[in-house]
Amino acid sequence: MNMQRIIPPINRKLILEELTGDRFVRKTNKAGNLLYIINGNNAPNVLREIGRLREVAFRTAGGGTGKDCDLDDFDTGENAYEQLIVWDPDQQEILGGYRFLICNSNTCSSDIGEKRLATSKLFNFSDEFRKNYLPHMIELGRSFVQPMYQSTNLKRKGLYSLDNLWDGLGTLVLDHPDTKYFFGKVTMYLHYHQEARDMILFFLHKHFPDKDKLVVPREPLRVVTDQDKLNSIFTGKDYIEDYKILSREVRALGETIPPLINAYMSLSPSMRSFGTVLNHSFGDVEETGIMITVNDLYKSKVERHLSNYVPKNLRRISNISIRNTKLNALYKRFKFNKHEH
Repeated sequence: MNMQRIIPPINRKLILEELTGDRFVRKTNKAGNLLYIINGNNAPNVLREIGRLREVAFRTAGGGTGKDCDLDDFDTGENAYEQLIVWDPDQQEILGGYRFLICNSNTCSSDIGEKRLATSKLFNFSDEFRKNYLPHMIELGRSFVQPMYQSTNLKRKGLYSLDNLWDGLGTLVLDHPDTKYFFGKVTMYLHYHQEARDMILFFLHKHFPDKDKLVVPREPLRVVTDQDKLNSIFTGKDYIEDYKILSREVRALGETIPPLINAYMSLSPSMRSFGTVLNHSFGDVEETGIMITVNDLYKSKVERHLSNYVPKNLRRISNISIRNTKLNALYKRFKFNKHEH
């Protein structure tokens, strides 16, 4: 792949001018960072910086688009995704982010909705998925943490980067209470040990299968490691035992379970994985489709990331007692899972 030179950092003054109060979401629960939601129309300079940082982060990890910044039609087109970012006010840096699309019956129904999703280029959706899942989900993508928060003196603040991003995803649950599912994909890079990658994919298929074939890879990746060998490794009687085996075996190969995959597996017992593809336009990385049912999120995780957040539609209620009553009623709509692995 021909790698273009990445654009220089965007002027901080231009970024700060676009991080206005109406785009502010909340303070993070840890590390003193701020969450904002922007798009290319209301904050073009912030979006440009997001594209720059994504390309830096993904190239550093072994992927990337090869362009001067990682922006595509899903970021800048007519029906562009929104961008959730974590802003470090001390360093005046974007620590990390996600892009997301709120799907509903108006925006994501049938074939039109499918074409709006970035994942549709890699996966085929069943009729059941289009009808009963697509209009009720949030698609997530392009999650990143900029390398400066992974390997420098800012690493201490970066320890909470995923935690900060979960704070942001938690707000989406309350601001869009009709949402039933989070849908997206997780990435593994080719420099990651082949057998370790295969172990993780085998584990996901064993414990988080898509028995209904809701979503199928367009070009399914074939696992290289012998299936009999993988079966002989994962002999645990349940998820917990197999997870311990996975962690031990991956470490023995000099790797660790990728943080984002680890985090998703600990969010819900009913997560589904949809198989894996090679993303040829993104450095031939391995992309695995996943879906999480909001109602099945572990209650402890939800409480951790939703604490102290008041949804946008309730903030205008000045009477605290009335507002709290409505907030409690909103919480009761969900039946979060109380029992963790």
